Amino acid sequence: MKLDPTKMKDWEIAEASEADMKTVHQLAEELKLEPMEILPYGHYLGKLDYKSILNRLKDKPDGKYIEVTAINPTPLGEGKTTTTMGLVEGLGKLGKSVSGAIRQPSGGPTFNIKGSAAGGGLAQCIPLTDFSLGLTGDNDAITNAHNLAMVALTSRIQHEFNYSDETLKAKGLKRLDIDPRNPAIGWAIDFSAQSLREILIGLGGNMDGFMMKSGFQITVSSEIMAILAVAKDLKDMRERIGKMIVAYDKKNNPITTADLEVDGAMTAIMAKAINPNLMQTIEGQPVFVHAGPFANIAIGQSSIIADRLGLKLTDYHVTESGFGADIGFEKFWNLKCRFSGLIPNCSVIVCTIRALKMHGGGPKVVPGKPLDKAYTDENTELVEKGTSNLLAHIETVKKSGVPAVVCINHFYTDTEAEIEVIKRICKKAGARVAVSKHWEKGGAGAVELAEAVMAACEEKPDFKFLYSDDTPLEERIRLIATEVYGADGVSYTADARKKLEAIQANDKLKGLGTCMVKTHLSLSHDPTLKGRPTGWTLPISDILIYQGAGFIVPVAGGIKLMPGTASDPAYRRIDVDVETGKVKGLF
Repeated sequence: MKLDPTKMKDWEIAEASEADMKTVHQLAEELKLEPMEILPYGHYLGKLDYKSILNRLKDKPDGKYIEVTAINPTPLGEGKTTTTMGLVEGLGKLGKSVSGAIRQPSGGPTFNIKGSAAGGGLAQCIPLTDFSLGLTGDNDAITNAHNLAMVALTSRIQHEFNYSDETLKAKGLKRLDIDPRNPAIGWAIDFSAQSLREILIGLGGNMDGFMMKSGFQITVSSEIMAILAVAKDLKDMRERIGKMIVAYDKKNNPITTADLEVDGAMTAIMAKAINPNLMQTIEGQPVFVHAGPFANIAIGQSSIIADRLGLKLTDYHVTESGFGADIGFEKFWNLKCRFSGLIPNCSVIVCTIRALKMHGGGPKVVPGKPLDKAYTDENTELVEKGTSNLLAHIETVKKSGVPAVVCINHFYTDTEAEIEVIKRICKKAGARVAVSKHWEKGGAGAVELAEAVMAACEEKPDFKFLYSDDTPLEERIRLIATEVYGADGVSYTADARKKLEAIQANDKLKGLGTCMVKTHLSLSHDPTLKGRPTGWTLPISDILIYQGAGFIVPVAGGIKLMPGTASDPAYRRIDVDVETGKVKGLF
């Protein structure tokens, strides 16, 4: 069956491709894994015993390390996962030993507007249904572990309110004197549920809990997801989970999961989730799926463990970072690489003519509504104006000392004149550039990109972080705001300033990483400011502490940890064929 992305939906292509999938045992054999190192979940996917593999291959040199990021996208996305899968297929088409690492999708976007993030066209990760609907249960484990911490917190508040010190002592408990008005976290659910952002819990009598304000965040924004992304092994994960701050006492001292004696049980829930998931591209190359999305409200990286596996098992390993280089690559550069000690050989910056036209002043792009003709008809002037956004991201990657390759993710409506504008500007900026037609042609369409990446990987990176480990938090925020986002400076609300000063005065928190929270739709904090905004100040409205993950989390603008569901969500089109049991409508 000929697969034609111009005439077929992504889920139809995935379903047709799945008839020729390799079994998980075939994938394991091609990766030269030992039989007990693959933990099958059915015929076509499984988990990998990372500890056994890394111990066995500890003396094997690493392969080439390739990161994929993007420009600031339209609300429709720019095909970063599609490009990651296409590049893996393109390198495979050239006969290279290659693997990819992508993030597991969240139920929020899967059932909402964005879709499941498996890629698209002939550059997808399969099997699509398993990928999109829970996979091997990692996100469920994170949800349950997070909510167990909240169960421990809320029940402890209730018992401390109802019982005397003597009664608590008889039960083997010490009074923690938790302040119910100052929780550090809420509950987690893996949907976009705006009505749960702020709730009141504990209604009823004394035995129904303590009445207090609370709320939900989407699972992928949980600190436990961040811990999964950066943990180096189970021991490290156990230690990090124990450091998670869940509340504060009445003297404003932190209460951790270890204080609540729930950290061990939380780790038990997460014990299997630390093993990366093994899947494949449509063309049969191995893909490690591990950790979650949302670089605007989280770290937005595939896991360090998945990358370490890929670098040991294959000669080229392609890993995906969330959203544009302003947040996805910046966090890869200054957080993930700092924690892992790994140095990338090259970074791929994905752009589309559609997004460049938007940044050049094109009409508003609205999910679910037809695109304006400006995005499908030739307009080199809009493209050239929009390259200001692309140039900002090229400069960010170059500041890290990593070679940059711009990938023009080709749409069939793009014209040669528009492509030439991008090529000319990229070459002048000192970046390699390649046109890739992986969506339409799979690996064969990504050969030009694969060759450009291979050439970039032969350069020696002059890698350097944006700031040192001992750089104060306020200076880190200023550097990220001015050097990466292009702001003139930073402002703080009174509450954020108070938190900043307290963090900088606390020796235990000084060495933690800086994980910014801001919109992905603009270089600035304001999603309506396109292109390369100038003359603006980054407003910090709050600062969170993810002590277990090792982050301080400054929040810029009005970003929320719980997205909302739109009026025309994807779940309206998802269904099951009751005769075959096959899911349809995923994208």
